[in-house]
Amino acid sequence: MRVIIFGASGMVGHGTLRACLSDDDVTEVLAVVRRPLTLEHPKLRQIVHIDFTDYTAIEDQLRNLDACFFCLGVSALGLDEQEYTRVTHDYTLAAARTLHAANPALTFVYVSGAGTDSTGRGRQMWARVKGRTENELLAMPMRAYMFRPGYIQPVNGAVSRTASYRALYRVTGSLYPLLRRALPRHVTTTDAVGRAMLAVATPHTTAPTVLTNADINRLAAPRSG
Repeated sequence: MRVIIFGASGMVGHGTLRACLSDDDVTEVLAVVRRPLTLEHPKLRQIVHIDFTDYTAIEDQLRNLDACFFCLGVSALGLDEQEYTRVTHDYTLAAARTLHAANPALTFVYVSGAGTDSTGRGRQMWARVKGRTENELLAMPMRAYMFRPGYIQPVNGAVSRTASYRALYRVTGSLYPLLRRALPRHVTTTDAVGRAMLAVATPHTTAPTVLTNADINRLAAPRSG
């Protein structure tokens, strides 16, 4: 399986990249980045690209792919709706349309978030924008999954780019085992998200098109046999 990752330098992208590189069924990982990653691996190829609304310059490198894991995102803190929409909606749809045109059988996995508003009538701007993005992806003629994780614990070197989140994780890190036992359906890890993405990209996997933490943890669990 050949996969492409957007947002590999972010917290969720780190877990996804780690899962892909360690999976024997994945033969090549393309990471579309603005700045090269420091990581080197025999299966990893990086594509440095600046304009995430237009992939014309690199479209010849985006063929023969089986899955896209779109982990690129930004916090809504300090952004107006236009700025947030450009990153959250416009970047995502531009990638999906380009990849689908080049790879009609591709599976597209989008990292959304718990609380996303697919009705478009909610008060929270970020939830409406993510909901609109989900709706447009699901309306496209392709196999698509929307991941709506709630609390995600960064593990194995994953780090949030948002300072306030980093402070939160420093506090909750030691408490995560307790949270996992007390609220197993509401918490997950960056590694589990990555493994679940690979699971839905595998043919014949049974999963809902919109996945919560409970779905993510179920798919990420080791399979018997």
